[in-house]
Amino acid sequence: MDSLITAAARALAAGDLLGVLKRVALRDDPPALALRGIAMAQLGDFARAKTLLQSAARAFGPREAVARARCVVAEAEVALVSRDLSWPPKALDAARATLEKHGDRVNAAHARHLKIRRLLLIGRLDEAERALAELDPAPFPPASRAAHELVVAGIAMRRLRTKVARSALARAAHAAHQAGIPALMAEVEGASRVLNTPAARLISRGKERLLLLEQVEAVLESGVLVVDACRHLVRGVHTTVWLARRPVLFALARSLGEAWPGDLSRDALVRRAFRAKHADESHRARLRVEIGRLRAELRSLASVSATTQGFALSPHRAGEVVVLAPPVEDRHAAVIAFLADGESWSSSALALALGASARTVQRALDSLATAGKVQSYGRGRARRWTAAPEPGFTTTLLLPGPLPSD
Repeated sequence: MDSLITAAARALAAGDLLGVLKRVALRDDPPALALRGIAMAQLGDFARAKTLLQSAARAFGPREAVARARCVVAEAEVALVSRDLSWPPKALDAARATLEKHGDRVNAAHARHLKIRRLLLIGRLDEAERALAELDPAPFPPASRAAHELVVAGIAMRRLRTKVARSALARAAHAAHQAGIPALMAEVEGASRVLNTPAARLISRGKERLLLLEQVEAVLESGVLVVDACRHLVRGVHTTVWLARRPVLFALARSLGEAWPGDLSRDALVRRAFRAKHADESHRARLRVEIGRLRAELRSLASVSATTQGFALSPHRAGEVVVLAPPVEDRHAAVIAFLADGESWSSSALALALGASARTVQRALDSLATAGKVQSYGRGRARRWTAAPEPGFTTTLLLPGPLPSD
């Protein structure tokens, strides 16, 4: 490796992107193409970065398997950052195996981190945790340790283990400062802000207040009966009833939870559960049926009793009923939650992350675009969607993935 390539690699490791381009911008040999590709990715030109990395991988000879594998890992990182979730994960696994075979443990670990971050992004937390357990960050250089701790913190925040998340972020900040890479320090700082901004609303006895993530965790561990409008479930101390696929039942449960310790009239329940302007006999008959179904679903947690005016929720063991709601409610809140990370998403990537059909996601994006909440650029497969985060709120609870004890 010649002196310019060595100097460019050192500049890249230090986060000096202009220093990299100054040394290799006019060269087209494989190492120069790879370094330029990584630098362009960090500057935000993902399309150009992908092209350069693919060219570098093709240009490396058959005896340079490690160099080709490193290019694949870099391309995988570009795909992750640009939210190209359709990029084949098997290619990353093959590159990681090649790196491990040739003793490049640092880049092999980086490949594992990329795989875990992708799993985290699409809500497959159990798989992400199993993959993370196979890594020992002790021998990693500071930049890799920071990346590792960011993944640990990301999983912990999704699990609502805020103490674990804070400890991981503190270690990530220390490692990032040791590495001296401004972009990495900014990423850690951005992740830390999630813990210090409101994540949900607590509705109890007719009053509302905003909660941080650690306060949400405290509520879930307090023993109260929680009607969780972020996950569409009802949670007791040892039992969770999922109602995500029973929207009418969840609407009834939430309405009764907000009314607790009082009751709610039949007409009010009809309006909220069936979205009817006026309640007639057919609505009341359907309400009786749905209340019966709700009783059956919640029988281990609470009873739904008829009152003179309507119905009331009575927990069996919990001393209180609370409703946990997103800080900002919107029909397409899950789509907004993903776009709020500030990255550019394709509709197909959103569909994969949400576990929804591409057509459903496209309709949601079109509706949000009409309302001025999102914007797009590009055409066809290159079309990407972005949205500014809701000011002052974090949307962690809107993302898929189970909460503690699920």
